[in-house]
Amino acid sequence: MNPYKSDVEAVDALGEKYRQLTREIGKVIVGQDDVVKDVLICIFSKGHALLVGVPGLAKTLLVNTISRSLGLSYSRIQFTPDLMPSDIIGTEILDENRKFRFLKGPVFANIILADEINRTPPKTQSALLEAMQEKAVTVAGESHKLTEPFFVLATQNPIEQEGTYPLPEAQLDRFMFNIWLDYPTFEQEIAVVKNTTSGKTSEVSVVLSGEEISFFQDLIRRIPVPDNVYEYAVRLTALTRPGTPRAHDWANRYLTWGAGPRASQYLIIGAKCHAAINGKYSPDIEDVQAVAINILRHRIVRNYRAEAEGIGIKQIVNELIK
Repeated sequence: MNPYKSDVEAVDALGEKYRQLTREIGKVIVGQDDVVKDVLICIFSKGHALLVGVPGLAKTLLVNTISRSLGLSYSRIQFTPDLMPSDIIGTEILDENRKFRFLKGPVFANIILADEINRTPPKTQSALLEAMQEKAVTVAGESHKLTEPFFVLATQNPIEQEGTYPLPEAQLDRFMFNIWLDYPTFEQEIAVVKNTTSGKTSEVSVVLSGEEISFFQDLIRRIPVPDNVYEYAVRLTALTRPGTPRAHDWANRYLTWGAGPRASQYLIIGAKCHAAINGKYSPDIEDVQAVAINILRHRIVRNYRAEAEGIGIKQIVNELIK
């Protein structure tokens, strides 16, 4: 269903809905404006996001609040070393009529919070990652479609690496964005402490329904992109690949591995969405640059030289953008 006369009107409506969403989410979440923006870009782009931050930065609360403002069903899966694939996707049970019946797992929701995804062994990680890719799960040879819209937000704690199973590069590539959460500023932290220790609760209103989200996701795909922006996105990805003709000096010096074609695809889709929420009907190079760090961060691998010289991923990406 398209309630708008034209795509131009629909893009305007998306911008307005986005502002309403940030206002609602802002009632509960203080300060993390960039993170909220990035998560919403990911949802409208039909991507998945990996949130990396130390404990206590309200990652779970953020996801919960976003799902409430979007009127979507929400599941939280706490990943632990003994979690089995069937704990996520569901299992076959024998009912009272002695027939096998599929009991759906927590993955059958619109928004999944995969908490501390690096705490669980690869077999269980890959069960979730297959669901992300295929938008379906297979149990006992039968395929079960997941509910649309479907969005996975996985969190990872960057400090403790004891007893963890880091996601392999190929699995990381499934996530559109890798979003880093920083500590709040001094003023923001005062506001957080005031809000959370006084007993007052904020009610979040529903801004968008599942059907509207699906409509806006399709709208993003239809936004036209100029050829020079396509070329810029592909060129930026090519700069990250050491040992190739188009590689940047820094890539040859500091990287062992560059980003694949999926990075170029996400740069374009992310740029389209970034343009739309900022009231533009077509993305330009600035929109590609705005989403580049979250897309490239987990797709390029630094070498020992970069680590020895203290050159971070963000520094490398900023150098490539220049």
